[in-house]
Amino acid sequence: MLGRRQIREKVVQTVYSYYQNPLKFDVLEKNMFSGIEKIYNLYIYQINFLVALKELAETQIEIGKNKYLKTDAEINPNQKFINNQVLIKLEENPERLFFTGQHKQLKWDMHDDVLVKTFQRITAGKRYQDFMKEDGYSFEADQKFIGKLFLRYIAENEDFQEYLSDKELSWYDDIHIANSMVQKTIGFLKEDEESRTLIKMIKDEEDKVFAGKLLRDTLNNWEANEKKLSERLENWDLERVSLMDKVILSTSISELDNFALTPSRVIINEYIEIAKVFATDRSNIFINGILDKYCKDQNRI
Repeated sequence: MLGRRQIREKVVQTVYSYYQNPLKFDVLEKNMFSGIEKIYNLYIYQINFLVALKELAETQIEIGKNKYLKTDAEINPNQKFINNQVLIKLEENPERLFFTGQHKQLKWDMHDDVLVKTFQRITAGKRYQDFMKEDGYSFEADQKFIGKLFLRYIAENEDFQEYLSDKELSWYDDIHIANSMVQKTIGFLKEDEESRTLIKMIKDEEDKVFAGKLLRDTLNNWEANEKKLSERLENWDLERVSLMDKVILSTSISELDNFALTPSRVIINEYIEIAKVFATDRSNIFINGILDKYCKDQNRI
């Protein structure tokens, strides 16, 4: 499922976009949930990329087998990559197959330039070549290899991220969320269990209500939250606080005020992490200080 931190991130993004381009609340809320659903599309698209790498490797092997003059490597190809147990589990996952069948645009073309070039980089790399030379098969080794392959050639690949952003503009801010989901999916796989369940975006109605209420409370209490923030600024004017910092602080204060069952330290830590993603290098220190002072003033546990 999409964690509460990621839901908080989407609320922060939505509030920030509102103060850049105000919209009616129902439209704004609809856009937020649409953005959450698009993260799932990106998640599936990235899993499909891993599957497409396997399919491309299989195609290359078949091409070699059908040559008139074959090398020894083409006669007896190394099939360790295409037999990787993690890739097979992802390929056979029924939820991935069903969702991709309903959203054909998430299936990769075998001739896609990004796919082919990434495959060439992977197969030319030392990690791939060392993996292919290792004797025997181990689920743990397969899992570790695919995890590192994903991190190196997809999650940390700026060209790949730029390609995704060109496909869907909203993906640019959510790539880190989808990356985390794919890494968790790889890590959750078990050798003796069928891969059936992918990570859900919204766990249940409670999460949906949380997202909608947090968004509404933040917008409705913006001026009141600005006043609370201003009262706790020392030697600093409210006008000098960046919009993103104000959005993060207003959202976190709204949650502290309206979601009493969540411990204050949990909320503060969540928004400090969000600040590390969206704000400046020192914003997390500033936000921690303001929220800590606010909680002490309110006797918020």
